[in-house]
Amino acid sequence: MQAATGFLHEGRAYGLLAAAGLRVPRHGFLESGPLPFAAGEPIVLKGIADQLWHKSDKGAVHFGTFDAEALKAEAAAMRQRVSEHPWIGGLVCEKVAFKRLTGLPTEALVSLKRDPDAGWLVVFGIGGLQADAWAALAPPMIWPLALVSPERALEDLRAHWLGRTWLGHQRGTEALTDEAKLLAFLQGLWRAADGLAREGVTLLELNPIVLDSDGLPTALDGVGTLDATGAAAVAPPDPAWYQALLSPRDLVIAGVSSREGTVGRIILENVQTSLLPPGALRLIKPGTSEFLGLPCLGSVADLASAPTDQLILSLPAAQTLEAVEQLCRQGGGATVVYLVAGGLGDGADTEGLGKRLVACLDEHRRAGKWTPAVVGPNGLGLFSPDQALNTLFIPEEKLPLTALPGHLALVSQSGAFLITRLSNRPAMGLRAAVAIGNQMDLRCSDFLQGFATDPAVKVVGAYLEGFAPGDLQATAEAARSLRASGRRVLFYKGGRSQEGMAAASSHTGALAGDHALQAAVLRRAGVMLADRIEAFDAALSWLGIYPAGRPASVAIMTNAGFESVASADLLSGPFHGAALTPAETAALTATIEAEGLTGLVSPRLPLDLTPMANEAAYLASAKLLLDTAADVVVVGLVPLTKRLNTTDPAVFGAFAAALAALAERSGKWVGVAVEGGHLFDAYRQGLRAAGLPVFLTMEQALEGLRLIASEM
Repeated sequence: MQAATGFLHEGRAYGLLAAAGLRVPRHGFLESGPLPFAAGEPIVLKGIADQLWHKSDKGAVHFGTFDAEALKAEAAAMRQRVSEHPWIGGLVCEKVAFKRLTGLPTEALVSLKRDPDAGWLVVFGIGGLQADAWAALAPPMIWPLALVSPERALEDLRAHWLGRTWLGHQRGTEALTDEAKLLAFLQGLWRAADGLAREGVTLLELNPIVLDSDGLPTALDGVGTLDATGAAAVAPPDPAWYQALLSPRDLVIAGVSSREGTVGRIILENVQTSLLPPGALRLIKPGTSEFLGLPCLGSVADLASAPTDQLILSLPAAQTLEAVEQLCRQGGGATVVYLVAGGLGDGADTEGLGKRLVACLDEHRRAGKWTPAVVGPNGLGLFSPDQALNTLFIPEEKLPLTALPGHLALVSQSGAFLITRLSNRPAMGLRAAVAIGNQMDLRCSDFLQGFATDPAVKVVGAYLEGFAPGDLQATAEAARSLRASGRRVLFYKGGRSQEGMAAASSHTGALAGDHALQAAVLRRAGVMLADRIEAFDAALSWLGIYPAGRPASVAIMTNAGFESVASADLLSGPFHGAALTPAETAALTATIEAEGLTGLVSPRLPLDLTPMANEAAYLASAKLLLDTAADVVVVGLVPLTKRLNTTDPAVFGAFAAALAALAERSGKWVGVAVEGGHLFDAYRQGLRAAGLPVFLTMEQALEGLRLIASEM
């Protein structure tokens, strides 16, 4: 029996679980004929009615013994008690004897959920009447089925409070089940999700799950929701957009003014410094064939016969929408369109322009018609060093871009986040840096998929405030593909608090969503997810120099006692401080003596060389530490000591080059923290120019390493 209103009742839930090979109580509806129970057998009668989620609260649960006539009378009484809910039937269930432990939770809550953004999930935590209270002490596990295997889920369950209790790993307890039974149960849940999907189930909540007398996990209740409808898949954008965006052969700008300092004019001036071939840059300017020395088209309609790789629309929101609609109507003109304007789908859109834009693109793609790939709206631009292509509307005097081609790719929903990264790290080796705006068409996952096709990209960094509808799962799958090919993916996800979500929505029209779910999905896909922007920046600095490898053992070398102590406090969790062998300790003792530091420096890690150490002492010690089992050496330089030359570029440049050469020879990571004021900016720049990651503090350097070491 099943109501047709979108409610999945317990009887149907048991059938779906049993079909997946999972243990459920013997059961049957009173109204369906003979039942599998002997007279006098302990049973539970449950009144099943449409949209009745909490039966016990409504007096629709009865414990007794099997007597068909008596149970029919009890079911009739239940039907009266829940008369506001359409009656489905009286469900008679086996009364399952299950294992308990005094003072410890032994019941589980399991939800199988088809999330519109993340796909099928299993949420597994402590169940029973006090499930909410226990969740605060032992948060439930979240397993995206597309990213986590039952075997990996078992590893998580083994470490969870509930798993430790079930397996007898809590102090003073005995095992209630074993890992083989738990793995079989998890495998059944993964199978069940396939059946649920076929039946149009969107949620199945099982609470409680108990361990029966044989230790088999058994669902004692199950309800959920159904939705038989499903949106048809939309064809993805033409993959040619990626090269058209980052390495266009031809580019057109609409919205260039004669007034200097306007957005369109700044974009034009920046683009004119690129390596585009002669004649590859055109403008759209009604009523003229030439403007500022460049050839002009009269309108977007002219692109039908003279198409471009990339069209930048620096126009007001309404005109931007009209231009995109015209491109769609004429069936061609630009492979990719970059939308600069806001006011489309964000807080300033009071006329529904964003909805019209999405509907236009969606209609054409569903019909199989030509459709441009669209970046934005509310996009600040991009920088692609291969062609020195700068479409940002930030003037050159504010943001001189000197980054060289390299292996980093940056995408950011916030243009300001992107340009501050470019400003703070002018020497980054970049494949591209793109402000992706509101993601009304091309989404985060599309960019990650594009980077996956680009052999130049080894590390992807992303700042997001919200995922486009349905894009969380696609982003996770794209990230997993990048990881499988040896690339790294680093995210900072804004909008985690209620205040952050509100700010993100008002600024970009983004919905931040459930951060815990997003974080779980992304981390399962192998994404390094920074909790702080400072950690994101620090990890980016390391990965910008060293795209491969994973630091686990860290050797610290400083010239300040506070750095040694503070660093030692941070060496825990996913990485640890390196240790020296007796032979290495003896070699370090000899090095200290050779550098005239005997009596001042102790031959141990963290290594405090004291303010008496000069460049030679640092280099000799670094060489020794790089020959140990350490994966990475972090060098702390408090530059105020007289022994270090921080003013002569020839001296500190040679020191930086020698330190970088030691790192290259060893194949290991070396980073430098220079803890001093602006007086030492040139010194830091000299170290960066040698190809070393440079940080303002040891804490920053180690925070970045910790994030990288936590990568799944």
